[in-house]
Amino acid sequence: MTRKFKKIGLWGRLSEANVADPALQISTHLRELGLEVYTVSQTSRVSALRSVPRLSQSEIAKRVDLLVAIGGDGNLLRAARRAAEHNVPLLGVNRGRLGFLTDISPDHMLEAIDAILAGDYLAEDRQMLETTLTRGKARGQTMYALNDVVLQKGDSGRIMEFVTTVDGSHVNTHGGDGLIVSTATGSTAYALSCGGPIIQPDVDALVMIPICPHTLSDRPLVLRGSSKIEVKMVPGNDYRAHVACDGDDLGRLTDDATLHVGAAERRVTLLHPRDYNYYELLRSKLNWGRANRAEK
Repeated sequence: MTRKFKKIGLWGRLSEANVADPALQISTHLRELGLEVYTVSQTSRVSALRSVPRLSQSEIAKRVDLLVAIGGDGNLLRAARRAAEHNVPLLGVNRGRLGFLTDISPDHMLEAIDAILAGDYLAEDRQMLETTLTRGKARGQTMYALNDVVLQKGDSGRIMEFVTTVDGSHVNTHGGDGLIVSTATGSTAYALSCGGPIIQPDVDALVMIPICPHTLSDRPLVLRGSSKIEVKMVPGNDYRAHVACDGDDLGRLTDDATLHVGAAERRVTLLHPRDYNYYELLRSKLNWGRANRAEK
């Protein structure tokens, strides 16, 4: 049988036993099938994994046909940037607490991986965000996010004031603790805890959600997926506002800077078992219907 995926990369914190142990099971299984296996360069708690060729985080996605992220959703989010950069599909094995994105359980991981290697899987093309901080005409660092971009106040207890525009049109001058710009994928992450809507992942939309707004009428706003968002601080105050993409620091939004957020050209492909069902996942992770079942 001709396999589509012949070179497999394992991404995760191999210094943690709950990640290293399943990584060893997967690597042993794949090598027995005659496939090439690589791990990210780091010290492993499992000595047997040290014989597996290691590559840096910046190199591994260049060398493989499939990237397997073992850990929690945060681990998969970091892997997603590399996978999207090199157009490599991504599979998540859950060793975290929630597992909205890493949806394969360790109990069924080898069975699921065999099915995927045989071509029996569902593939989802997920939108990513491209975020840039500019100061005057100087273009700053660009970072990508699968879930969200978060603007949040630093160590000050004061309310921030900032202005948002969408496609060049002024939207609002906000007062509060910050702002989230989320993809549909990220609608079940930080955005959900701030009162944002749950959006089916294949819906082409972005959500702009204020964090603890001073004005109660400042509500989440659903936008076209192609929308271009700009955020500026109201001049005259040093708010020490921080910008993070999927939890990783991009930089500070100061009075002389502009935050640009929009859909990235690159996207990431997530692979799921054939029986994957988004609404079943929501019911499981959000405990929908549990009280009614308990009463029966």
